[in-house]
Amino acid sequence: MFPASVYENRRKALASQFENGLLLFPGNVESPMNFADNCHPFRQDSTFLYYFGLDQPDLVAVIDCESGTATIFGDELTIDHIVWMGDLPTLVERAEGAGIADTRPAAGLAGVVGKVAGAGGKVRYLPPYRAETSLLLSELTGLAPSALKGSADEEFIWAVVNQRSIKSEEEITELDEAVAISVEMHDAGIRMARPGMREAEIAAEVTRIALARGGRLSFPVIATIHGEILHNHDYGHTLSEGDLFLLDTGAETARGYAGDLSSTFPVSESFTDRQKTIYELQVLAQQTAVEALGPGVPFRDVHFAASAVIFDGLKDLGIMKGDTAEALEAGAHAMVLPCGTGHMMGLDVHDMENLGEVYVGYGGKPKSTQFGLKSLRLARELETGFVVTVEPGIYFVPQLMDLWKAQKHCEEFINFDELDKWRDFGGVRNEEDYLVTSDGARRLGPAKPMSVAEIEERRGG
Repeated sequence: MFPASVYENRRKALASQFENGLLLFPGNVESPMNFADNCHPFRQDSTFLYYFGLDQPDLVAVIDCESGTATIFGDELTIDHIVWMGDLPTLVERAEGAGIADTRPAAGLAGVVGKVAGAGGKVRYLPPYRAETSLLLSELTGLAPSALKGSADEEFIWAVVNQRSIKSEEEITELDEAVAISVEMHDAGIRMARPGMREAEIAAEVTRIALARGGRLSFPVIATIHGEILHNHDYGHTLSEGDLFLLDTGAETARGYAGDLSSTFPVSESFTDRQKTIYELQVLAQQTAVEALGPGVPFRDVHFAASAVIFDGLKDLGIMKGDTAEALEAGAHAMVLPCGTGHMMGLDVHDMENLGEVYVGYGGKPKSTQFGLKSLRLARELETGFVVTVEPGIYFVPQLMDLWKAQKHCEEFINFDELDKWRDFGGVRNEEDYLVTSDGARRLGPAKPMSVAEIEERRGG
């Protein structure tokens, strides 16, 4: 945990935006894998963690906006718990670490919420994303679980998004640490890959490093020779000479802050000329996107700056054709970039995505429905203190090629016969994490290997 004053100041700033009523923060509970006592690793709700710092299950917190006071509801450990889990600090002791003096049994929550609601006060809550949270909110509010998401308090959502989006100094320190561990994970993966090795071996090693550094993974590892599959969590393939390997993985610190990096490298000791051509084009798009970062810059423009570089590079190869601006407007670049160029990052690897992309990534403006652009998670103007990923990619997806060719979609911008020659290439992505500063952006953590020379030196070529 951070010092208690950090959480006290966060809660004070939040409560000051509301005249009265309760702000309700359900923490997460254990989530069983296949029976009650065999659970997935516990992960606390990030907004609960941000304002209260307590990384234990079965807790709910409220902030009384009129008085500014906070209360934690939960039960002390019984002797049965202690036998299995050890003699842990009491709830009172843990709450004191977050600057909270008022702790009450879990059974008292309904009475407090009911008293405020019965007196006409507003009980505000955020959109639930877990079934257990929906059931709890349903019991407290009397609403059907299916109605809860639509009745989440929009003022509360905006207040949290605006506060959590701007990273404080202690958060930036955590994020630098998370990225530094993530770089170590990627460097290990790049060095160890060999023909005959299974994807699972690389996934296991980067997972080991995250755990050994006192944290965990910030999301499930992507470790694959099929980089054209954007979120590929199958580790069943064997690496062969000539393959490209895509590794997308990051560490989460003990305080819950995420790193998120991607690397692409050859399984052989060096890139082939064909691989190098696409790889260096992707790196150029990456560098162009980074140079575009800064306060007041819409991230949508950053995405299109990277997309233009990719389109022009593929035009030089005869794959794309026509006017670049017109092609981007039509969405032709989504043939090879069917996703976005980045997203917000913090306590969540996709920061606050549970609160809604329209709030977090779009500033309340509607998202595009165009293929490719609709998958851009961040489009709003950047602000000093935002932390974002930068990860343009080039993906050759055979099924997408065949579909667009059959539909004659964007045929004025795509040479489908040339494109078909790349159908077995796979995908290339590099990803780094950046803090938006007053005069541009700063890369978080140390630089990961990314140039052809850096990659091949580690590959032994």
